[in-house]
Amino acid sequence: MVKIISERLLTREEVAQSYGISKRYLEACTYKGRGPRVVRLGRMVRYRPSDIDAWIEANTCAGDD
Repeated sequence: MVKIISERLLTREEVAQSYGISKRYLEACTYKGRGPRVVRLGRMVRYRPSDIDAWIEANTCAGDD
């Protein structure tokens, strides 16, 4: 069974502009395996908005941490 994904995949540039995260930081996180999940299409790297949101949520801490 094939799951159809209706989310539009974002480029690294779009993520940087939309979320205020630098492209360089995203590249470094991807290289180290610490960033949001990526979709690789050949040489292209794309992001699902839901994966970006989940990554941000997972890295959010309370003010007293």
